[in-house]
Order: sequence, then structure tokens, then C-alpha cells
Amino acid sequence: MAFKIFRKNCCGLDVHKTWIYACIGITDINNRTEYKQARFSSFSKGLQELSDWLAKYSCTEVCMESAGKYWIPVFNILEKTCWVTLAHPKYTKPQKGNKTDRKDAKWICDLFMCDMIKPSFIPPPDIRHLRDLLRFRMKLTYQITGMKNRALNCLTVSNLKLDDVFSDVFGKSSRSIIHQILENPGEAFDVAPFVDKRCKHPIEEIQAAVDGAVSHEQATKLKICLDFIDEQEKRISELDTEIFRLAEPYTSVLEFMRTVPGFSKEPLTAIRLLSEIGADMSVFPTSKNLVSWAGCCPRNDSSAQKVKSTRISRAGSYPLMVCFKPIGIIHKIIHDFIIRNHLSKFVT
Repeated sequence: MAFKIFRKNCCGLDVHKTWIYACIGITDINNRTEYKQARFSSFSKGLQELSDWLAKYSCTEVCMESAGKYWIPVFNILEKTCWVTLAHPKYTKPQKGNKTDRKDAKWICDLFMCDMIKPSFIPPPDIRHLRDLLRFRMKLTYQITGMKNRALNCLTVSNLKLDDVFSDVFGKSSRSIIHQILENPGEAFDVAPFVDKRCKHPIEEIQAAVDGAVSHEQATKLKICLDFIDEQEKRISELDTEIFRLAEPYTSVLEFMRTVPGFSKEPLTAIRLLSEIGADMSVFPTSKNLVSWAGCCPRNDSSAQKVKSTRISRAGSYPLMVCFKPIGIIHKIIHDFIIRNHLSKFVT
């Protein structure tokens, strides 16, 4: 049984860390396909040779798997001259027992030729740069959270109950008390000068909470934790400056998105959502497509009238899921707002 050929001249790429295996399928008017195969280095010179090789055979449609981060340099080079389709590996999985790198490239080419691969959504370069910085910012935030937990462990081991009398142990008042303890270990002191007047707990309770003993080892560990937190917060501040600079061309879009309930309090919320879905909503035909892409709805997996799984995918494990989940129906509101008002026309 023959499959219908939709693309007469296309290429499949099997991307690895060091090498890239390419296979071009050229179909003539009699539906006879001739394959051209080659191997290229993943260095910049090799990627340029790959681009020239594709141009030699007038191939402008390319498909490859999203293999880790190795596909990104290939995509950056080829998107200038080709229409590149990035596919999830589950759509290009080859047959077991008959698998080599060259056969994988040919298999991807055949699937792409017959239009049997679903393309992944890839935003334009400026949105990708914004997304990369925001995801990096999230990683730094996770590191700060982990280090704060270790600092709290030091206080707990030393029987300093600051987390019982302060809502934020790393706030101004609590940090002042911690620095006083670290600078003068084992010495009793009055906490009143270090406590803000707006603190709800009485001074007597705070004084009793710091009646502990910090060992030299715990003090060293606590100092390192606090220094790490301060340094990372400084890096995040520098990162925010660059993020807001990259988001300037989308000021009108962001202002409109912040009219949605829940998006006006934190300036980065709208930027985070923009970095994930972009400003062009034409890539999502309906709000249901957007919700499915974000991993906010169960998947379809049934056979013989039996549902095998309704597990929600991890597609939205990055900030997009953070934006969607707490607000519930906000995904439909955002999509309807964007489609109705054509947000992409506001981009300068």
C-alpha cells in the first residue's frame, strides 16, 4: 500500500551531538523517489556545508527531531534559507531492530514526505530569546529557594525560631537579627532595635525565639547560604533589566494582556506568557488547540471503548503552566482576547 506523497523535495535530519545525518528525498513526476544522503559535522562550518548541500538540490523543506539542545544550532542556521519542521521524537520513532543513523534520517524523510509528522510550535527569534532568559530566571529562583531551605535548616538546628515570629525569615528585620547573631556568636543582645514597628509579634516572643546557640560549623554554612542568596538576587535583578529591554517592542501587547484579571499585579506574568505563546495567535486555530498545546487538558488514549490513560502531559512544565493553572479558564479568555483584537498588529 503506497502513501500519498505531499512533498516532492524534502529532507530528513538525524541530529546528534557531533554528527548530523541528512537524507533528501526527490520524487519525479512518475512518483519514483531518489534519495541523496550525506553526513555533516555539527560545527559551524559543517552546518554551513549542510545549508549549501540543501541549496544544491533546491531543497527548502527540512524536518528533524527535537533532540535535547542539539537541534537549536541547526535550526538557527537553516531557518534563514529553509522551512524547518521540528518534530517530537514520538512522531518519528523508527522500527526496532533495523535502526542506524542513516536509516533514521531516511525514515524521517519518508514520514515528512508523506505529511505524517506534526510540527512543533517554534516562535520567532526575539520571542525565543525572551523565553530563554525567563526560563533561566526560573532556574535561578529555584536555586534561591533551595538555598533558603538550607538556611532555615541551619536556624532550626541551632534552635533559632525566627520562622515562628516572622512571616518572612529573609526580610529586613529577620536578616538584621541573623547578621547580629553571626557577628557576635554566643552573645545576648536586645532585639528591639532590629525589629520593624509593623511587626505583629511582641518583642518578648522575638527575644525568646533567638535564645539559641549557633555552632561554628552552622554559622559558616549559614553565611555561605546568605551570601549565595544575595548574589543570586543580584543576578536576577540584572536579568530583569535585560528581560524588560527585550520586551519593549511588545509594550502594547503586554498592556493589553494585563487587562486580563490576575495579570496586572506582577509585571513579569504577562511577559512570561508572551515568551511562551508569542504574539501571533494564528498558529493556534482555536482556544482548544492552545490549551492542548499547553498541556492543560487530558490526552485522548482509548481503545475498544476502554480509556487507557488521561494523564496530562508535561508540555506546560515551564512558566506557561504557571500562568494557566491558577486562573482556570484564563486560557480561553486570553485566546479570545488575542484573536478578537489581533494582538500581532500591535507589535512594533
